[in-house]
Amino acid sequence: MPRPLLAITREISPAIAQCELTHLRRVPIDLARARAQHLGYEQALAGAGCAVERLGTASDLPDSVFVEDIAVVVDECAVIMRPGAASRRREAPLVAEALGRHRRLVFILPPATIDGGDVLVVGRRVFVGRSARTSEEGAEQLRAALGPAGYDVRAVPVRGCLHLKSAVTAVSADTLLINRAWVPADPFADFRLLDVDPTEPYGANAVLVDGTVIYPAAFPHTRARLEADGLQVRPVEMDELAKAEGAATCCSLILR
Repeated sequence: MPRPLLAITREISPAIAQCELTHLRRVPIDLARARAQHLGYEQALAGAGCAVERLGTASDLPDSVFVEDIAVVVDECAVIMRPGAASRRREAPLVAEALGRHRRLVFILPPATIDGGDVLVVGRRVFVGRSARTSEEGAEQLRAALGPAGYDVRAVPVRGCLHLKSAVTAVSADTLLINRAWVPADPFADFRLLDVDPTEPYGANAVLVDGTVIYPAAFPHTRARLEADGLQVRPVEMDELAKAEGAATCCSLILR
C-alpha cells in the first residue's frame, strides 16, 4: 500500500511585494488576496490526497512561499538547493529542518547555484534547466547526488522564462505539458507532449498529484486541452502569486 502524500507549503511573507523578479515588471500585490488564493491552493492539495504542512515565514523572506525552489525530493533523499538569487538562501534552514524529518539530506555546495524550479523529476528521469538561476556546477552536483540511486540527470537549455518548470511539467506519467518557445522538445522525446495554447505562454506549469492536475484558472484554453486529453483538472486562482513570478509547482514540495 503506498505511503500517504505530504505537501509542504510555506506562509506568504508580508514582504512579498519585495520579491525577486527577472522577466516581469513589478506591480502591486494584494497580500490578503494572495493569502486567500494560497489557502485555496492548499485546499486543492488536500482535496487531491495530500496532508498539508505549512511552514512559517518572516518579513525578510519575501519569496519564501515559493518553497519548491529550496529542495528537490525523491524517495531516497532530499537535496537542499543553493538558490541563484542570494536573497533566497536564507529560506533553506527551515525547509531543511522540515524535510529532515522525512528524508536523508544532501546539500548543494558553493559556488554552485540551482533552483528547485529548474528541476523536473519524472519517474527516474531528472531534467535540469540551465537558466539564469541554475549553473552548470549546480546541475553536476545534483547529478552526483541522484545518479548513484539510479536517476538519469540531464541538463536542458531554457530561454525566455525564469525556470524549466515555467516551460514544461508532467501532467501524467507519460505526458508533459510544454511551451516549445521556452524549451526545446528534443530532450523530452520519450514522452507524449501536449502543447500549451499559443495565447497562454505561461500555461505550462501544472502540479500532478496522484492523477489530479492542479492548474491555474488563468489559462482556460490550455485547461481545455488538458481536459480534452482525458486529464482530471482542478483549477485554482493564482493570479496574485503570478505577479511575484510564481506558479503552481512553486508553492509546494510533495513527497510520500
